[in-house]
Amino acid sequence: MAQRRAAKRPDAVAGIVEDWARERPELDTSPLEVLARLHRSYLRYQSRMTARLEEHGLSVAGFDVLTALRRSGAPYRLTAGQLAASGLISSAGVTLRLDRLEKDGLLVRERDAEDRRVVYSRLTEAGLKKVDEVFAEHLENERRMLGELSPAERRQLARLLSKLEHSIVGSEDAADEGAEAS
Repeated sequence: MAQRRAAKRPDAVAGIVEDWARERPELDTSPLEVLARLHRSYLRYQSRMTARLEEHGLSVAGFDVLTALRRSGAPYRLTAGQLAASGLISSAGVTLRLDRLEKDGLLVRERDAEDRRVVYSRLTEAGLKKVDEVFAEHLENERRMLGELSPAERRQLARLLSKLEHSIVGSEDAADEGAEAS
């Protein structure tokens, strides 16, 4: 029976939705078809990305720091606060990440000449070389992962994921407003 059931299910999420439809047919499980697939895809993506970065001696957090510095343009330097505000890096643990990257010779810390309280993290030549090499490989890895999607499908998915992110943020805002009204 299990082999027959597994054979007719196209993927794990379809099986989960099918099971809930059988067990609780009154529930609308359609959100699972999107969000469970998104979650499962993210876990696989995260695993592949982490493995590739570890081959270069980097963590995801360290890679995020290096790419933020690289995106900032020459002289490739930012403060810890600017790194935290760059979008992908949380302020928690920035110092630990910077310590590790500095120890590895990928960045240096420099005090501002005019305000000694301000400390910049700047890519070293080795850090610039490393991030340029690893980021190019990272993009190629992502291209392979998206290989079954046409360019038009990629653009459509990017638009839909942006809309999904806005929807999730909007749902948080609505929940916060509801809690304040209570």
